[in-house]
Amino acid sequence: MKSLILAATLALVPLATPVWASGAGERSAHFEGKPSATLAQAVANFNEYNLKLKAILDGKVTDSDMAEVHQLTYTLENALKKINEEMSALAGTLEEVHIASEKLDRDAVLKHGRAYLSVSGQVVK
Repeated sequence: MKSLILAATLALVPLATPVWASGAGERSAHFEGKPSATLAQAVANFNEYNLKLKAILDGKVTDSDMAEVHQLTYTLENALKKINEEMSALAGTLEEVHIASEKLDRDAVLKHGRAYLSVSGQVVK
């Protein structure tokens, strides 16, 4: 999962400073993008806006498409930020499962394992 998020982040880096916006080297207007307050919302936004980006990139990519790409990257950035936060916390939960399994602590494995699965299940279906 981390490699998927890293790959998506790296794919968006070239879009961070579009030269077309205001002339070479200048930044254009900023947008808020759709919020990603929860992991479920972030995953939904990530999926939806990746599809929008793919549809644009699969076409001729006009100047108006470039403006749309610029705007939709704000939503993708919001989604990635939330996903990264949640995955970082999830790594800690998985470590609790790991440690509990080493200690043969069945109750802790069940507790932390269920917590882990409830979050990871929102990303992997």
